[in-house]
Amino acid sequence: MKLNEPAIDRLHSMGASALTDCELLALLLGEGGMRRAQSLALRLLTHFGTLRRVLHAPCADLAAVSGLGSARSARLTVALELVRRSLLEHSREHDVIASPDAVRDLLRLSLAAREREVFVAIYLDNRHRLLVIEELFQGTLTQTSVHPREVVKSALRCNAAAAIVAHNHPSGLAEPSQADRLLTDQLRQTLAQVDVRLLDHILIAGHQSLSFAERGLL
Repeated sequence: MKLNEPAIDRLHSMGASALTDCELLALLLGEGGMRRAQSLALRLLTHFGTLRRVLHAPCADLAAVSGLGSARSARLTVALELVRRSLLEHSREHDVIASPDAVRDLLRLSLAAREREVFVAIYLDNRHRLLVIEELFQGTLTQTSVHPREVVKSALRCNAAAAIVAHNHPSGLAEPSQADRLLTDQLRQTLAQVDVRLLDHILIAGHQSLSFAERGLL
């Protein structure tokens, strides 16, 4: 790839936000010339439909796209993991409640592309800094069975002072069900018995998110 390519010129002069999804993917895919890389990037976007689906696709699915191969598919997977670790690092160094956008971004990276419902718990210390994120339960396309006792056990194991729980809606509907509301109440009461405060329940649906605390449901 030559350094005088227009996409690279704009990257240096205007920043990465000035590039299209296709151009960003092409730069990440690398060798073989910009024209070939852009063709491959367009093939990926056409195949998976959105940039989010490209980045969240399993390595095996990426490698199956003609012309991509295992090395380039690994680059895409690594790029997403670097972003996830950067957000984790930020959450460990800062008050999570003071930077809710970072938490939501982290949850979107972890849950947005999952095809089944997944329930996770984010455990925090007494200064609301991240201790650990645990994926506790997996379910079907429409529901997950969550056992409050298991959430309490894992919170105690982490010596948590507070918790944020989250789950995804693969349907894409960012609205809590009655079961979601009941579960949140149960978790709040059960965790309170061991002096762990439930700060929020976040629902992830594609690129959307909903905070039970902000909605007044907690």
